[in-house]
Amino acid sequence: MKFSIGSGKHDVMAALKEKGISRRDFMKFCAAVSAAMAADATFTPTKVAEALTAKERPTVVWLHFAECTGCSESVLRSTEPDIATVIFDVLSLDYHETLMQCAGEAIEEVLHKTVKEKEGQFVLVLEGAVPTKDGGIYGKVGGKTMLSILEDVYPKAKATICIGSCSAYGGVQKAAPNPTGAKGCSEALGGAPMINVPGCPPNPMSFIGTVVYYLTKGMPELDEYGRPTLFYGETVHENCPRLKYFEEGLFAPSFDSEEAKKGYCLYELGCKGPDTYNNCPKVLFNQVSFPIQAGHPCIGCSEPDFWDEMSPFYEEG
Repeated sequence: MKFSIGSGKHDVMAALKEKGISRRDFMKFCAAVSAAMAADATFTPTKVAEALTAKERPTVVWLHFAECTGCSESVLRSTEPDIATVIFDVLSLDYHETLMQCAGEAIEEVLHKTVKEKEGQFVLVLEGAVPTKDGGIYGKVGGKTMLSILEDVYPKAKATICIGSCSAYGGVQKAAPNPTGAKGCSEALGGAPMINVPGCPPNPMSFIGTVVYYLTKGMPELDEYGRPTLFYGETVHENCPRLKYFEEGLFAPSFDSEEAKKGYCLYELGCKGPDTYNNCPKVLFNQVSFPIQAGHPCIGCSEPDFWDEMSPFYEEG
């Protein structure tokens, strides 16, 4: 993968074709993004395609803090077509520590050069919580604390998207007893405005949909927790395929019971779907499935402080 700092002008369709993605495949992808954005009827597959094939690509700086890289992996492992390929050809991804071929001082130079030359123009993507205790010494990159990097880069970005619950709200790093004083990125900066795309990990369609909305209309409408209402406007319970069993009072008594295999409601096993805002039932992972469909209760991973507030995960809330 080639990383370069330049004008961002790029023939997206030609690049995708070189990597084996046909126009048909690309339009299938755009249709999937459009379906994820169904709450706004203006985002037809054609409109999504127009946004993603614009000649001027936005520069993106993607920073990793305290996390497991699961959010990046969720994007990288997506299929039909390879969302990672689409994203990396649609966006000018100038900095991503996990994906860059170089290391050490070389990538530090890329970061500083990009931030300086593209100040006020680049989109900042944040992955991971930020340790803040004792000046942030429990999390460092290149000899600098993650907190100081965030404080330096954030003010220079045009917009900031937090991908995953760790960067949005602190995630498992913030769970009690939280010895490093980990916080979500916005909280670490005293409530700085950011777009949160939470989940552990979030569906890649919610992330790319947020990018498409920003490219075409600017800042999306956000709820009280900074989440785009386009993707987090309804609870998992409202759209759950097992909802009829909940209404009929038919609950699965155990994970391996016949009732569970038949698809009965998992609420009495601890499902947090009624208290969780996310589009999982409508926008399946890899367009195939999501936890409840696979027989596992929702654990509320897109909610703030879900590790503490939603646990124990396997008891009725």
